[in-house]
Amino acid sequence: MKNYKNTNAPITTVTFDKNRIEEQTENIYKAIAVMSKRAVQVSEDLKLELIEKLEEFATFNDSLEEVFENKEQIEVSRFYEKLPKSTAIAVEEWLKEEIYFRDPKENNDNLD
Repeated sequence: MKNYKNTNAPITTVTFDKNRIEEQTENIYKAIAVMSKRAVQVSEDLKLELIEKLEEFATFNDSLEEVFENKEQIEVSRFYEKLPKSTAIAVEEWLKEEIYFRDPKENNDNLD
């Protein structure tokens, strides 16, 4: 699992040059499709990581009336809220050419 805490992805909205995004695929729609699939992967990784960290501080009570606010859980949740969105991370990885992708249709043509 990649360490997303050290990413340089922007937290605010950034405008990129269209040509820079479609450079690798020569098609803006393919590029966006690849980045969106990567964003889903990043989102799932972050969610699993957050759940694992929150479970470390979990306290299980038999009484439903007692609700304890665990400061560590709140702190961990706030940290993850401040991280860049998964789409921003995916765009950053795409622009740095860190995402491996392939088109299955193109690969099947080569096998014939």
